[in-house]
Amino acid sequence: MRTALTDLVGVRYPIVQTGMGWVAGPRLVSAVANAGALGILGSATMTPGRLRSAVREVRSRTDRPFGVNLRADAGDAAERVDILVEEGVRVASFALAPSRDLIARLKDAGVVVVPSVGARRHAEKVVAWGADAVLVQGGEGGGHTGRVATSVLLPQVVDAVGVPVVAAGGFHDGRGLVAALAYGAAGVAMGTRFLLTAESTVPAAVKAAYLAAAVEDVTVTTKVDGLPHRVLRTPFVTALERSGRAATLVRALRHAAVFGRTAGLGPGRLVRDGLALRRGKGLTWSQVLLAANTPMLLKAAMVDGRTDAGVMASGQVAGLIDDLPSCAELVGRVMAGAYATLAGLPEVS
Repeated sequence: MRTALTDLVGVRYPIVQTGMGWVAGPRLVSAVANAGALGILGSATMTPGRLRSAVREVRSRTDRPFGVNLRADAGDAAERVDILVEEGVRVASFALAPSRDLIARLKDAGVVVVPSVGARRHAEKVVAWGADAVLVQGGEGGGHTGRVATSVLLPQVVDAVGVPVVAAGGFHDGRGLVAALAYGAAGVAMGTRFLLTAESTVPAAVKAAYLAAAVEDVTVTTKVDGLPHRVLRTPFVTALERSGRAATLVRALRHAAVFGRTAGLGPGRLVRDGLALRRGKGLTWSQVLLAANTPMLLKAAMVDGRTDAGVMASGQVAGLIDDLPSCAELVGRVMAGAYATLAGLPEVS
């Protein structure tokens, strides 16, 4: 299926696997790429050295295009951009709007720049700065999310920008792909659906929790890091929501120290990244501190398998998923469903 997205990034199908921290590692990304879709390596939880080795590992597993997701607000963002350029990565995606300078550096090196946005004005800004495409996530999507549903946000952005738009938030099958194309998108991005595949390295106990969830079991909380975060409702999340301010801040301080060691960041770098986060998102100091909770609470579940001590970011589609196909099987199923949906549409006279 050829669209503006497949032409832009060189993949066979207009499907993107999102760059989930702790989840989108070399094994998953390469499996997605080999299936003909665009895999995105989640690098926010990696040191620069680990990022370089992960890129090389993906390349050892596939000769297909793939991308890397970066934190635009990280103090070492420029260093990470250099790694992508040096290693010949095809696509760079960003969870926050990258600076004009970062976009220019990547584009000068022939890297396709695809920021993620949650509002029309953000899409207009990054496109004006030179972004090649935008990924638009509606409120149904997992992790940090907004209040506007994909069906409302997507056509707004499509009408406002002149670059390919990738739709995210609520997609898991071929019917969704056709719906996104009908709205004017050039493809869809899926996170939760690729998390629940055979090649995903998420522990079995965590996958089982996702598979057991109903649509009503996916909720939005601000108790992870002070921002709206869509996650599975668990006893641990309920306890987080009941915890007091003092206990929350103590937990965040502890997590900041652990994350600093895990990501190879010293106290000075953590402070600089916090300042950048405060400026970039307009957060309070309390929210900046709470931001340290996110990677460590996700790691507890996604890496350590601790459903009792971690959070599981989740799109609402988790309640519709009941199996763990291979990435090749999933992509094939989505495309077959899309073709069947198109064939079954009423004829227009």
